[in-house]
Amino acid sequence: MRDLAAELLPWHTAGKTYAVATVIGVSGSAPRPPGAALAVDAEGVVIGSISGGCVEGAVYELCREALRTGQPVRETFGYSDDDAFAVGLTCGGKIEVFVQIVTPAEHDTIEALLRSAEPVALVRDLNTGAAMALGPWWTLGASFDPVMAAEARAMLDIGATGVRVIGCGDGELTVFVESYVPPPRMIVFGAIDFAAAVTRMGRFLGYHVTVCDARPVFATRARFPDAHEVVVEWPDRYLARTAVDSRTVLCVLTHDAKFDIPLLENALRLPVAYVGAMGSRRTHEDRMASLRAAGLSEAELAVLHSPIGLDLGGRTAEETAVAIAAEIVAVRRGGSARPLNTTDGAIHRDLVPTR
Repeated sequence: MRDLAAELLPWHTAGKTYAVATVIGVSGSAPRPPGAALAVDAEGVVIGSISGGCVEGAVYELCREALRTGQPVRETFGYSDDDAFAVGLTCGGKIEVFVQIVTPAEHDTIEALLRSAEPVALVRDLNTGAAMALGPWWTLGASFDPVMAAEARAMLDIGATGVRVIGCGDGELTVFVESYVPPPRMIVFGAIDFAAAVTRMGRFLGYHVTVCDARPVFATRARFPDAHEVVVEWPDRYLARTAVDSRTVLCVLTHDAKFDIPLLENALRLPVAYVGAMGSRRTHEDRMASLRAAGLSEAELAVLHSPIGLDLGGRTAEETAVAIAAEIVAVRRGGSARPLNTTDGAIHRDLVPTR
């Protein structure tokens, strides 16, 4: 829907009620991804596209019907041997479409999505059409179950879009979460064997992964096929010029003082989510002494997770990567890192976001 901002905002200024159809699921050779949207106003004016023309006519009629009845509609379009051209998806794919009505009373919620310069998601109840705009630290619009809001915020955190179901029976809630945010970054410093495993794990968790090392013989695409990018540059110089934010995680795996110390001097003063550094306990003590000598405060040093990772007893590169990933998840989600059978209370801790 955010792609339609330039056309939708004048409709809001004019106080229009309109129907918006959104692709909420795809399979096979579907022409547009989840989140593609088409809107129709009461006069029949159309903006946007959900299929590049394949099923636009049928979806247009769904929108007109929703405007007449005031009720949301959920419909699936797919290939049919008997009626292939009627449904339009002759390429063999399938799309699921949700149509909801947006009244002037809901314009503020939609505009939070359309105008926001920060990460934002639109959460829509697929039964009622109720909508909530949700940012990292705020919500606007309809009220949703706290568990669903936490699930939606976790999806926003990694830029995910899709249908989610919470609860069961009479308490079941099905929503479509539409996120607008680039994925969080993981920057892995040090092109070593452990870094390849950490890179795979980072990508699995939904991060945009960068590997950085000053040594071109080691920092190669062939050695790190799972990285989104491989950068040959001194780590501290790269960190000084690249974009990071409160979701970024930094994994310092070089355990070489000439790289680590200038890099960590910068990293520990940045507003990132996590900074971890690999090394033995002796290396850690030497590193801390060097960082204190460089002028870092105890509060800044307390941010550092070193030696990196949780104590899982692992020895291989892959097991080490799991330990590092587990620590990152625990730090970011507020977990205790204890076995669940030794804890009580809520299993999911991030019902209320914290900075």
